Amino acid sequence: MSNWNTYSSSLLRYTDLGFSQDLSLMELSPDFYANMDGKIKKAFKDIEALEAGEIANPDEKRMVGHYWLRNADLAPNNEIKAQITKPLEQLKQFAAQVHSGEITAPNGSLFNTLLIVGIGGSALGPQLVTEAIGKDSKLGTYYFDNTDPQGADNVIQKIGEQLSTTIVVVISKSGGTAETRNGMLEAKAAFESKGLNFAKHACAVTGDGSKLFNYATEQGFLTTFPMEDWVGGRTSVMSTVGLVPMALQGLDIDQFLAGAAAMDHKTRIQEVETNAAMQLALGWYNEGNGKGEKDMVVLPYKDSLVLFSKYLQQLVMESLGKELDLDGNVVNQGIAVYGNKGSTDQHAYVQQLRDGVHNFFTTFIEVRKGREGDSIRVEDEFTSSDFLQGFLRGTRKALFQSDRRSITISIEEVTPFTLGMLIGLFERAVSYYASLVNINAYHQPGVEAGKKAAATFLELLQEVRGSLCSTNQTADEISGTLGADTEDVYHCLSHLSSNGVAKVQYGTSPVEDRFSF
Repeated sequence: MSNWNTYSSSLLRYTDLGFSQDLSLMELSPDFYANMDGKIKKAFKDIEALEAGEIANPDEKRMVGHYWLRNADLAPNNEIKAQITKPLEQLKQFAAQVHSGEITAPNGSLFNTLLIVGIGGSALGPQLVTEAIGKDSKLGTYYFDNTDPQGADNVIQKIGEQLSTTIVVVISKSGGTAETRNGMLEAKAAFESKGLNFAKHACAVTGDGSKLFNYATEQGFLTTFPMEDWVGGRTSVMSTVGLVPMALQGLDIDQFLAGAAAMDHKTRIQEVETNAAMQLALGWYNEGNGKGEKDMVVLPYKDSLVLFSKYLQQLVMESLGKELDLDGNVVNQGIAVYGNKGSTDQHAYVQQLRDGVHNFFTTFIEVRKGREGDSIRVEDEFTSSDFLQGFLRGTRKALFQSDRRSITISIEEVTPFTLGMLIGLFERAVSYYASLVNINAYHQPGVEAGKKAAATFLELLQEVRGSLCSTNQTADEISGTLGADTEDVYHCLSHLSSNGVAKVQYGTSPVEDRFSF
């Protein structure tokens, strides 16, 4: 086990922020730091250029500006600075008008419920915020974050009679994202089924001139908020994407932004010994040999951070999971991320972590403060919080005894400030790591490929639907007529039969299944 001197000398503390980071169990050698010196210096220069407004997403010829969102003075010009400050003023004013009753539901009542419609970063960031710090929200908050119709029905059922006093925020930069468009139309249909005018309940967060912007304008939405192309979805929680929902919930936006800005300040300093984000990136690099050979298991020991591992899953995997490097070489980079929360996972997959396949490292998130107020003693002189700390420390030690490495990040409590701090830390670690392995962290060609494949399937689905007749036909027969892949046709037919469009007579195998109107 790493000794006391090793822990003490390697612990990085920002005492003014109530933050610490322990990499003592990652066993990073002095030789490793020396060998990485050239890459480290380049990474510092790369992020300095990014923050200065140079093109950091070469594929899309875009600047990358999420660091400006919490410090508009860093923006490269006054136009971009205004794109940050003016919407911030607008959304705060809008939320204040909703809370005061200056803007009400069409029936004259105060809005008391919030429905957010989005996908990916346009939902996951706000969801994390709601779960982590939304316990005192002014509005009950719900999400459409998929194109699952049953999921939408379940949410509408939960909202119930409050639908007439529900305000809806539709979030999509382009307005063309199918899942968000579908969610908006499902919401619209639910409102109209109750005789409610959807537009009088809705506002949009979207790009200027986008499909959603034009739709919101034509329909007469309450208002729209801008979303700029220099902010990517997975780093958008501190833009209008995250701040509009936060403002409507009455959460402390200023402290959230201040936490990220404070972490940015600390991790902008070009000194490895005091830069928590660079140390994180180097820990990831060393453990995975710069190739992502180890997964990252994220275990926050706090219920309110249950979505943090899911949030990091998108931030890290969408940013770092790339086939090509910046020179066009095939590298297949990435770090797989999964997790839930401690100590729940000690009754789930920690068994495998300790004794099974050694293909991971762990990131523990410690929240030192157990609760507000006094705690009961649950056993002898111990509180529930004592047990939670014991499980964290015990799991950390047990893993290391089996040669499983870990990082421990500690904060005092979960607040808007500390949540902003954590998000800022991992955003910059991702930027540093991307530079260390020479990839573009800010595009997502794999996601776009999936969207194109889905569009192709929908085109075929329409053709298959049109090929159905009263005579039973096999997938082979229909695919022969259409000149399409038989398996794809079969999946179309199965989908249509499960949703009342086609009838199916099952044979002994899919080849013999027959379909008709």
